Amino acid sequence: MHYVLKEGKLRCELCPHRCVIRDGQVGKCRVRKREGDRLVPLTYGQVTAVHLDPIEKKPLYHFLPGSFILSLGSWGCSLRCDFCQNWNISQLQVPTQTLEPEQAVALASSREDNVGLAYTYNEPLIWYEYVYDTARLAQQRGLKNVLVTNGFINPEPLEELLPCIDALNIDVKAMSDEFYRRLCGGRLRWVLRAAEMAAQHAHVEITNLVIPGENDRDEDFRALVDWVAEALGPDTPLHFSRYHPDYKLTAPPTPPETLSRAYALAREKLNYVYVGNIALPQTQDTVCPSCGAKLIVRHGFGATVKNLADGKCVRCGAKISVVT
Repeated sequence: MHYVLKEGKLRCELCPHRCVIRDGQVGKCRVRKREGDRLVPLTYGQVTAVHLDPIEKKPLYHFLPGSFILSLGSWGCSLRCDFCQNWNISQLQVPTQTLEPEQAVALASSREDNVGLAYTYNEPLIWYEYVYDTARLAQQRGLKNVLVTNGFINPEPLEELLPCIDALNIDVKAMSDEFYRRLCGGRLRWVLRAAEMAAQHAHVEITNLVIPGENDRDEDFRALVDWVAEALGPDTPLHFSRYHPDYKLTAPPTPPETLSRAYALAREKLNYVYVGNIALPQTQDTVCPSCGAKLIVRHGFGATVKNLADGKCVRCGAKISVVT
């Protein structure tokens, strides 16, 4: 349960907020409630959405390309991002339906075209007990487990969960702690640490939502790219995503030229860079970093694998960082 009760005070140890919660109250995530001397996860087994999604929608471009994954979400979040694109479930309490771990795994197993379970839509790490229990069952059934997360979690619970997880897409919202404190109510260092830990256990891809006037300078992009290249490795896929005004932030949508600039800067050091939420030529397909052959051609959320076999480029034999 990841909490400590000392001298009548209950402190949640799941995320870096380390909320001290009074009896009958909830932490900042709004889903972890103190009832007497114990902490109760209000969203255990409670889902707001269940969909069979293309894996590319997570987005994961280098993990089982062209496959489908059963995606589950609940409500609540450990952050309060002013620009949240899913604020209606992350910042509000909405109606749910019950889906116990055994039911979720049975549903996932019943679809022949499904590779596993993705915990997504809102922040899955505050759904920790449910995700842990479900992921263990899914793993026993030979299903894959995917997290789409903000990465804001303490190292100890993350270390316990990672052996059950096959792939993660982690949001790195900016390389500025000031940005995280002002716009998200969090701190950057914990996200970077989580991503670095995850990369030791599972396949990791990084997403950065590009917001005009906030994290769209060349120095912002270079700081992110340098960290990905050095901490995670140059084969780590990086996704730049187009922002649109939502929730509390009214900045205009990200200009295409800004995303093209981010893409060009990132390609100087990273082998696999993509742009999402907008159709920009040459930013969706996976190409061989050695010979330039097209390896995975994408059309919307669909993907067709070409010139890729046994983890290598068919044309030049270069090893390609794609889980197939």
